[in-house]
Amino acid sequence: MKKFLKKSTAILVASAATLGAMSVATTAHAEGERFVFISHAPDSDSWWNVIKNAVKQAGDDMDVTVEYRNPPTGDLADMARIVEQAVATNPDGIVLSIADFDTLEGPLEKASRKGIPFITMNSGTEAQSKALGALMHIGQPEFAAGLGAGERAKKEGVKSFLCVNHYITNPASVERCMGFAKGLGVELGSQMIDSGSDPTNVETKVSAYLRKHPDTQAILTLGPTSAHPTLRAIKKNRNLSDVYFGTFDLSGEISEAIKDGRIDFAIDQQPYLQGYLPVSFLTLYSRYGLIPSNNVNSGPGFITKDNIELVEKYAGEFR
Repeated sequence: MKKFLKKSTAILVASAATLGAMSVATTAHAEGERFVFISHAPDSDSWWNVIKNAVKQAGDDMDVTVEYRNPPTGDLADMARIVEQAVATNPDGIVLSIADFDTLEGPLEKASRKGIPFITMNSGTEAQSKALGALMHIGQPEFAAGLGAGERAKKEGVKSFLCVNHYITNPASVERCMGFAKGLGVELGSQMIDSGSDPTNVETKVSAYLRKHPDTQAILTLGPTSAHPTLRAIKKNRNLSDVYFGTFDLSGEISEAIKDGRIDFAIDQQPYLQGYLPVSFLTLYSRYGLIPSNNVNSGPGFITKDNIELVEKYAGEFR
């Protein structure tokens, strides 16, 4: 099965690049290119393990070296330094998330001056990616994803909500909460809390908010880091057993909560694609001057009781 998936994925990537590519003048390289893949994720964020799996697989499939780097605590200034260090080593290409446009603009200008191609992924927008000079962007439009989630909640009669933001320094996380509020037709204000990423603190802050706002009808969490502690907070408060609960991203615990009705939906941005495709596309660009002419929206998709069986067995590895 894995051999079939490996071959099929490689063929799919090559075909997509060929069909949608624009011709770019570049010098062909032999196999063995070196790329640097930089994320904003702290070491504690297990959701990124799927992307790491994809990066490793893409490196093996394309016969290239991929160095994964990230700021251990998620500090964005540290991420900017990592980008500068990567540029200084003159890799054949860089992949990175746009955790903060202003912080990364300077280091990426240096990459452009040196002729180092780069692809943005995960966080950020297509407009930001273009402004930075990236070849393309692969990710989920965060505001649109939040908007879709809010529209789903509105159909269920939701009017009040809590958005648990465990990474508030990342503008993309705020866009998710803003989109959710827009989908409900309300203004975003104190409904978004800065929970931090420590599980105990997340649970404590969620519980405190819900005690203060007992009429909260819905909760939106932005990933497993905030979803798991929020589930515990709800379990300790029986009055919240009927709260409408949506989250971003998937994990084994989230899958179980969807199946037993504690979580109504999870928004899947298909992180495997965010790790695999940039490495594959940079390899094709480096060797043959091929790059898709369009950005790739890897999400959003909604996982509910109706389709959880199709994806749960791959949670943590491919989904």
